[in-house]
Amino acid sequence: MTRSQHFSDSQAALFAHDEVPPQGAPRAEKSPSYIRDHRARLRERFLIGGPEALPDYEMLELVLFRAIPRRDVKPLARLLLETFGDYNGVLSAPTHRLSEVSGVGDAVICELKVIEAAAHRLARSRVLQKPILSGWNALLEYCQTAMAHGDIEQFRVLYLDRKNVLIADEQQAQGTVDHVPVYPREVVKRALELNATALILVHNHPSGDPTPSEADIVVTEQVQQAAEALGIVLHDHLVIGKSRELSFRAEGLL
Repeated sequence: MTRSQHFSDSQAALFAHDEVPPQGAPRAEKSPSYIRDHRARLRERFLIGGPEALPDYEMLELVLFRAIPRRDVKPLARLLLETFGDYNGVLSAPTHRLSEVSGVGDAVICELKVIEAAAHRLARSRVLQKPILSGWNALLEYCQTAMAHGDIEQFRVLYLDRKNVLIADEQQAQGTVDHVPVYPREVVKRALELNATALILVHNHPSGDPTPSEADIVVTEQVQQAAEALGIVLHDHLVIGKSRELSFRAEGLL
C-alpha cells in the first residue's frame, strides 16, 4: 500500500501539540527524537491499516501516549497485558487493580477508562431503540463488552416494548464475586413503569464460566412467574462469561 503523504517517519513533530504537561505543571524536556518518531510511525500504521495492523501492546501504546507524553510506554503496555491477559482485560480492569501496577497513575487510569466507556457507549448505541430479536448478535456483543470482564456479579434487565424494541437497559443490582441479589418484584414493577411488554435478563459470572447456578435457575423462574402474572414475556436470561455466553432459552431452561 502506498504510504500516506500526510505521515512520514520525519514528521514526528506533527503530533507534538497533543503532548503537553497539565496546566500549571512545569514544562518537561522534549521527548527524545526516537520516541517522537516511534509514536508518529505507530499512529501512521494505525491510520493506514486500522486496528488489525497493530498487536495488542501497540494498541495500548496508542492509548498511553497522551497519559505519558515523553517516555517510552512499550514496557508499561507489555506489563499491563501480562497482568490482565489481553487488551480487553486491561481496559476493563478495576481501578484499584490498575493502580497496583508499577507505572500506572491517575492519568493512565483515566485514559483507559475513557476508552472503556467509549466502547460501552458505542456497543449500547447499536442495540438501544432497535428491535432486539432481529439484532441478536449486536445484543450479545454489547453484553460481552459491558459485562464479560467485571470482577463482581452484576444483574441487568433489558426492557422491550410490544415490537421488541429495546427501550431501557438498567442495572438492577451489583453483588460479590459469586452472588448478586435479585428482586423479581422490583424487576416487574419497573417494567410496568416503562410500559414494557417483554424482558431479557442478563448477568455475568466473574469466574468466566457461564454455566448457571441453581440460584440462577430459581430466580429466573421467580421472575418469569411474576412477569407472566402481569402479561409480560420473559424472552431469555443470558449468563455472560469471559469468552462465551449461555442462553437459558437455548439450553431449554425457559
